[in-house]
Amino acid sequence: MSATLIGSIARTAEPQSMLRRFLALDSLVTTANGLAYAAFSAPLGRLLGVGQGLLLGLGILLVAYGAAVGLLASRRRPPAFPVKLVIETNYAWAALSLVSLAVWFSPTAAGAVWIPAQALVVAGFALLQQLALRSVAK
Repeated sequence: MSATLIGSIARTAEPQSMLRRFLALDSLVTTANGLAYAAFSAPLGRLLGVGQGLLLGLGILLVAYGAAVGLLASRRRPPAFPVKLVIETNYAWAALSLVSLAVWFSPTAAGAVWIPAQALVVAGFALLQQLALRSVAK
């Protein structure tokens, strides 16, 4: 994701809009990723070197989580506590993704690239949401 794209998404005079946009983008990416994991768990599992059952379960979880984040983004003024939960969940997901490489998984080359890349994207969402939430609180 380029800095130009992020800048154009965030460009608003109202901090609430910026927060809602970052939540909505997170929801969109998370739900799309979850749908891909669920629908294509067998071929993606082979490509990434991750079990089909794990990807299917993660896909279902990500679709539900993405829908919940989308619901939060649809609120005119998303409450701070649920937004903080999203931020913390995103940071935890990113950390667990990286730990999984060292502890649990033996991914293929594609998996060794994909897992940290998606962890960085998720951590990026968390950081952007955290900064936007701080702007709202001012």
